Amino acid sequence: MKYYIIAGEASGDLHGSNLMKALYVEDPNAEIRFWGGDLMQKAGGILVKHYRELAFMGFVEVIFNLKTILNNIKFCKKDIAEFQPDVIIFIDYPGFNMRIAKWAKALYYKTHYYISPQIWAWKENRIEAIKRDVDKMFVILPFEKSFYEDKHHFPVDFVGHPLIDAIHNQPAFDETIFRKENQLSEKPIVAVLPGSRKQEIIKMLSVMLSVVDDFKDYQFVIAGAPSQDFEFYNQFISNSNIKFVSNKTYDLLRSSTAALVTSGTATLETALFKVPEVVCYKGSWASYQIAKRIITLKYISLVNLIMDEEVVTELIQNDCNTKRIKEELQKLLAPNYRQELLKKYEDLEQKLGGEGASKKTARLIVSDLKK
Repeated sequence: MKYYIIAGEASGDLHGSNLMKALYVEDPNAEIRFWGGDLMQKAGGILVKHYRELAFMGFVEVIFNLKTILNNIKFCKKDIAEFQPDVIIFIDYPGFNMRIAKWAKALYYKTHYYISPQIWAWKENRIEAIKRDVDKMFVILPFEKSFYEDKHHFPVDFVGHPLIDAIHNQPAFDETIFRKENQLSEKPIVAVLPGSRKQEIIKMLSVMLSVVDDFKDYQFVIAGAPSQDFEFYNQFISNSNIKFVSNKTYDLLRSSTAALVTSGTATLETALFKVPEVVCYKGSWASYQIAKRIITLKYISLVNLIMDEEVVTELIQNDCNTKRIKEELQKLLAPNYRQELLKKYEDLEQKLGGEGASKKTARLIVSDLKK
């Protein structure tokens, strides 16, 4: 059968790659075309467009890049029409994917959505479009099932969180070799995860690194995103105690004592690797003013949202400053605080439903197509 998959971000590339591997097991004759990244390309199939050409964050940035986005939508529709897939699989990335889903459903393509748009955070009115345009929804957060089924009477499948698979399936790891290959010293590591898009890295990285001189017994290591070159990050490296590794975030987390993390999927990844973290977020002034008026959630990090309590500290906008980051990082390095946090991380993993999300989803997709 023929599958067309659309992922528009680094996290979608990760989850898309594991889903593709599972689809090839369930359907050895699968033909797959996709929008994604390097990980999906390694899994097989034909890459149509890389997510680095698609990633725009914030309300203002989207407006400035509207022409590019509209051209991508037009091109995507044309490519789908030429490929004629048996199913289109959307992975998160709702601003783009929901537009394609509306068009596709009107032309009687089968539409499956893996990793729900976060309509429980904002734009809850998108539920009507989802009911109209999505044949099957596979959700990965435990509270999403009741949100869809109890509140909106739309049946979904809870498959568990694919990050658990991605983390448990990591190859054998030697921290000594990792440090040597990346010219890291024996000092304990504070991982710095500033995001994957240029706009958010520019916003976040300087303030995250502004505390380096207050922690001379530690080395701060930037997790470089695969979509960005070292030359871009180099402008932020002003201190010999700041190091850089590219496209090795999981190995970095396995070696770290603590982490400063930009809000997003990385907050959950860091927790599942059992690394104490501070969550940091700054948007443009205009984007932040808009967001705080339409988003009503108590928390911005997935860790706190899933646990429904403040497990990790969130430093948002004006609170994301040198003084507060220093205070919270000092807490993370205190033994008693760390132990309490790590206990909460164990509870978090239990809530996420265990391993097998990619396999469950692939099996459900193939089974639905065979009916």
